[in-house]
Amino acid sequence: MSKIEVNQVSSQCGSTLTIGQSGDTVQLASGASQTGFGRTGTVDWQTTKKTASFTAVSGEGYFIDTSSSAITMTLPASPSAGDIVGLKDYDGSFATNNVTVNRNSSNIDGSAANATLSEDNLSVLFVYVDSTQGWKATNSDAGFYGSLYVTATGGTVTTVGDFKVHRFNSPGTFCVSCAGNAAGSNSVCVMVVAGGGGGGNDDGGGGGAGGMVLTTSYPVSASPFPISIGGGGNGGIPGCTTSGSNSSGLSLTGVGGGRGGAGSNSPNPWGVSPGGSGGGGQTNAGSAGSSTQSSQPGVSGTDGFGSAGGTGGTNPSSGQGGGGGGAGEAGNTDGQGYGGDGKNVAPVFGTAPQPFYNSNSPGTGTSACGQFAGGGAGAGSCTAAKAGEGGGGVGAPPPSGSAGGNGLANSGGGGGGGSCGSGPGGNGGSGVILIRYKFQN
Repeated sequence: MSKIEVNQVSSQCGSTLTIGQSGDTVQLASGASQTGFGRTGTVDWQTTKKTASFTAVSGEGYFIDTSSSAITMTLPASPSAGDIVGLKDYDGSFATNNVTVNRNSSNIDGSAANATLSEDNLSVLFVYVDSTQGWKATNSDAGFYGSLYVTATGGTVTTVGDFKVHRFNSPGTFCVSCAGNAAGSNSVCVMVVAGGGGGGNDDGGGGGAGGMVLTTSYPVSASPFPISIGGGGNGGIPGCTTSGSNSSGLSLTGVGGGRGGAGSNSPNPWGVSPGGSGGGGQTNAGSAGSSTQSSQPGVSGTDGFGSAGGTGGTNPSSGQGGGGGGAGEAGNTDGQGYGGDGKNVAPVFGTAPQPFYNSNSPGTGTSACGQFAGGGAGAGSCTAAKAGEGGGGVGAPPPSGSAGGNGLANSGGGGGGGSCGSGPGGNGGSGVILIRYKFQN
């Protein structure tokens, strides 16, 4: 056998160097290693099976025997793009005793969660891509991890059976650390309610409720989702009635409720406005505001809820301001000046009572059955009209100068109209966001 000893082999010309001839096998000596050739998407399989927990090495594949006990395989620390690890069920026992793949501080398929392998005869290749997705499993079997569930923080959290509900009364962050999978959960239910509009003064109309957006299946990723809660509009003193502000979260936006119409003593006698739900008109046939809330463009499976306000009564001496629109019905639906009822979300978020639903409050049309975004009632010269169920404020009754009721905080309810003699309207209620998902089985 001939032997050549050199430190470097270079091509005589050009940039291609050929080693061996067609049909030859080029072989590294036992114990030698190579660098610079890169990997071809395969691993070097270790033929000594693993029967206890271990830390994997990039470029290696392992036969794992869980016939006696469960095993944890820890992925390499501080991986680089292109690192690869393989594994194979040695004797078809993964379903009996699972393999836990410890992520070792890196994501697995975009989730900051360990993987559980629970399918017999499974084989998986993990390839590290980047810090966002981390280790990507090239196996096409969607269920091989077993059940993963959404895991998140933020707001006030209530556990109801196998579900969690996050309520946001103020700005914050819904932070998802694990996006789950189809075998467990990988979507959330979301309700977004904007701030309600302020009630008008001087026999004014009720404020419109904040617009509501509701979706029963919103897919999430492992990332932070900023939450914004809209404030309620100011109740009417002459010229100062305002609409509610928008609420937003998870690419969904509730539109602030429209302000109620102001009376003839105001600088702007018919100052009603549209909004998520429209404001009610002032006494003496004041026009009503329309709803501008809609389903969200580009987000499938969402519905928008908002209604128009009611027009003001026709008799200026004994009339009634129009009721503000609610998420569930228009103003004046139940009678002149009555606020429109809100939307009952109990079918989506769970049967009442629940701590994340609003409680009854004096002066508002509130129920604890899961209704949100009720319209404010219009002011009357004789009697007080009923506010819309879901947090709307009552309209002011006589005597002259009485204030309308405020919408309930964190309900999206509209403010009630103020009585004649420049009685101020009530403030709209601030908005709220609910998020529900399955976290276990």
